[in-house]
Amino acid sequence: MPTLQRFGLVSLRIYADDHNPPHFHLVAAEFQVLVRISDCSVITGLAPPARIAEVLAWGRQNREFLARKWAELNQRS
Repeated sequence: MPTLQRFGLVSLRIYADDHNPPHFHLVAAEFQVLVRISDCSVITGLAPPARIAEVLAWGRQNREFLARKWAELNQRS
């Protein structure tokens, strides 16, 4: 489960062999949120908007990188 980026106490992670749709996890001590890579929409989970605004903005700017990393970690045989 590589942590790809840290934003203070929030970690952005992509897990290997994970389910579709392609997404990343935002993990902090008090929450976990799943975010769709294609449009940076929250799939599931709740977090204070102020805590994840910077991360979602970063995700929107780095969608291609996130999509490549997700594909690399989730190659299907």
